[in-house]
Amino acid sequence: RMAAAPPSYCFVAFPPCSKDGLVVFGKNSARPRDEVQEVVYFPAADHDPGSKVECTYIEIEQAPKTYAVVLSRPSWLWGAEMGANEHGVCVANEAVVTREPASESEALLGMDLVRLGLERGATAKEALDVIVALLEEHGQGGNYYEDGNSCHSFQSAFLIVDRNEAWILETSGKYWAAEKITEGVKCICNQLSLTTKIDAEHPELRDYVRSQGWWNGDSDFNFSEVFSLGDDHLACCSGRDSLEKQGGEVSAQAMIDVLRDKDSGVCVDSDSFLTTASIVSVLPQDPSFPCVHYFTGTPDPSRSIFKPFIFVDDVKLVPKVQSPSFGNDDPAKKIPRFQEKPDRRHELYKAHEWARSLLENDQDKGQKLMRIMLDLEKQGLEAMEGILTRTEVLDPAEVVDLFYDCVDTELKFFK
Repeated sequence: RMAAAPPSYCFVAFPPCSKDGLVVFGKNSARPRDEVQEVVYFPAADHDPGSKVECTYIEIEQAPKTYAVVLSRPSWLWGAEMGANEHGVCVANEAVVTREPASESEALLGMDLVRLGLERGATAKEALDVIVALLEEHGQGGNYYEDGNSCHSFQSAFLIVDRNEAWILETSGKYWAAEKITEGVKCICNQLSLTTKIDAEHPELRDYVRSQGWWNGDSDFNFSEVFSLGDDHLACCSGRDSLEKQGGEVSAQAMIDVLRDKDSGVCVDSDSFLTTASIVSVLPQDPSFPCVHYFTGTPDPSRSIFKPFIFVDDVKLVPKVQSPSFGNDDPAKKIPRFQEKPDRRHELYKAHEWARSLLENDQDKGQKLMRIMLDLEKQGLEAMEGILTRTEVLDPAEVVDLFYDCVDTELKFFK
């Protein structure tokens, strides 16, 4: 049986389930325990005709224009586990296992498609169109982990969200189906969830599954029944109940609380996997207000602080949450790949390791530190709420070093 996909969780809540006309998005990224995630910003850019872009494993045609993006990503790869762009589009992916074995041949990773969708799509639907077109052209495949001993390959599911709607996109090879969401609370995890409500699909999807003998055309076409191994697709998304219980009050804080919940399994801390980074985004449906994206940049959200980021021109870069770069000497870029593992820890990650060991080994000091951290986080959440409820337009100068300052303050506490 194929290796289990890492149990990440992604959520979106729309009004009236969420507060104040806000769309709230969140993801816990479950990855191998020792993997480092960094938070990186890339400004918008224009590219010459015919130029190429080097993704994790393959080179593809570059788009004429790419949008500004902020990403949380395993620091050895090109793509991202989750992120947002300047137009208020958020994308997160899930590794999934389907009855179609995932390709080990190097192609685009699900994580590459997250970044490509964000760089090239100004709406959720545009990002979806970008992802499925690239899937058709280049396929998906290659190692999901920085592991020289064995190849871990998966199919991909995506949650793609903007201020107005969300799309759940699930794929197997180049085949795909998608459902559009405009209300309620949705969760996707490491198994297929689309059933018979399909709003867009690969043009040859049904012919293909018929030819494989997976569907006879007599019953309703149910994507996850057709593509899942056994009953994999049934027990998904324990965090959705706690969001639905909020009854119209899902806020950034409520989403953070769900992501921190170890009892529900949403916050993963197991022998093989750990929630290595988390994101929460708040997207006001009124376009005159800015979107706010909160990143941890450190593992285990129950012991991390969510720090706000807002897109403005000349936003201040934050090297302290960026991993060291090894250029062409990076073992992830040499063939055969991953023959050694360099130390990819960034400054915040190292400081946070100290904080985690304090939390584990000295109850009094640990709890005191946690209270200070949560107080710092609360100040950030309240300041952002102020920005999202006031009438005057945001002055970019006010938030140009917002994320930088939050990381800096957090580091000072750890020191």
